[in-house]
Amino acid sequence: MTAPHDSRDIVLAFSGGLDTSFCVPYLQEQGWNVHTVFADTGGVDAEERAAIEARAAELGVASHVTVDGGPALWAGFVKPFVWAGEPYQGQYPLLVSDRYLIVDATLARARELGTNAIAHGCTGMGNDQVRFDLAVKAQGDYRIVAPIREIQKAHPQTRAYEQAYLEARGFSVLTRQKAYTINENLLGVTLSGGEIDAWEAPGEGARGWCARREQWPLEPLEVALRFEQGEAVALDGTRLPGEKLLAKLNTMFAQYGVGRGMYTGDTTIGLKGRIVFEAPGLAALLTAHRALEEAVLTKQQNRFKPEVARKWVELVYEGFYHDPLKADLEAFLASSQRMVNGEVVLRTRGGRVDAVAVRSPHILASRNATYAQSADWGVEEAEGFIKLLGMSSTLWAEVNAGQGSGSHGG
Repeated sequence: MTAPHDSRDIVLAFSGGLDTSFCVPYLQEQGWNVHTVFADTGGVDAEERAAIEARAAELGVASHVTVDGGPALWAGFVKPFVWAGEPYQGQYPLLVSDRYLIVDATLARARELGTNAIAHGCTGMGNDQVRFDLAVKAQGDYRIVAPIREIQKAHPQTRAYEQAYLEARGFSVLTRQKAYTINENLLGVTLSGGEIDAWEAPGEGARGWCARREQWPLEPLEVALRFEQGEAVALDGTRLPGEKLLAKLNTMFAQYGVGRGMYTGDTTIGLKGRIVFEAPGLAALLTAHRALEEAVLTKQQNRFKPEVARKWVELVYEGFYHDPLKADLEAFLASSQRMVNGEVVLRTRGGRVDAVAVRSPHILASRNATYAQSADWGVEEAEGFIKLLGMSSTLWAEVNAGQGSGSHGG
């Protein structure tokens, strides 16, 4: 049921940074009782998590809850994303898709409090505002308040205004200046700003988890991933919850510089976006899963599935996480994973990761034939197949012999 519209309670998706810290007194001065929710999707350690909770208390919120978002992020995004197997525009692995799980945690808290008012700290310049707003609108009749968007027109130097606003009310503001905007969670790290936004080569400071080449270990890394119906369930023989498995892969492959790239593409709001990203764990998962799929799916499945995957990725990137089409596409993806069972051995010496062995009872291998080595058919059968396969092209050449060149006009 929809929450009542007369409540003065509002739930703010809170990270403890400048924007969401500003939102608390701003909303309070508009008469709201501000309740904060921090959905921990893997971007902070225990010390930072405690600092976020302390920041909420310092700002005088009515209540604060911290939610472990790792399991929901794995089930709601990582599993279907790996099934799909296609980064956005062939490059970007959707590393800010934790926003949808943050919205879910915020709405759950609103339902507990009996309010329909939701707030977030997104600016009016980027994609996240679209993801937040559409994810909220798709789940009920909620009022959305976005303080940073509200102040932007009157205060073009938004961050400076936010800092002054907080300081005037006696709240501390971190003075550390960062050259880059950094987003970090279980999925990976994105970096923008500075020379990246200026279309220049990223500086040495534009680095998150991935080690520099000179820091890569000398010995290669080899791991085995087991999949059941397309979902990674075990690492080197040890079964792990998905979010813990991904966290381990991040640590292991980041030291070899795997999963680092630069992406330039089309954003939801129409501008070009340029970021450096690092996703070592997802790079390993995608490589292993694709190698297994290629071995166990039919040729027609392998040809068609990327079309479904690209549409699924576009929907998630552009904010349509709850659109019915996404659920329809996921039904197909789930069906395609019925026989994606087995183990894949990954190896890296640094920079890239390769699937070097695939083991599955479902590999589509013939007992009597091996490509380019041996076959259980004869010369006549091979020649007949080639004749029929190329019939249309051969007929075109015969019918139009001598008519494919010459003048096209006078």
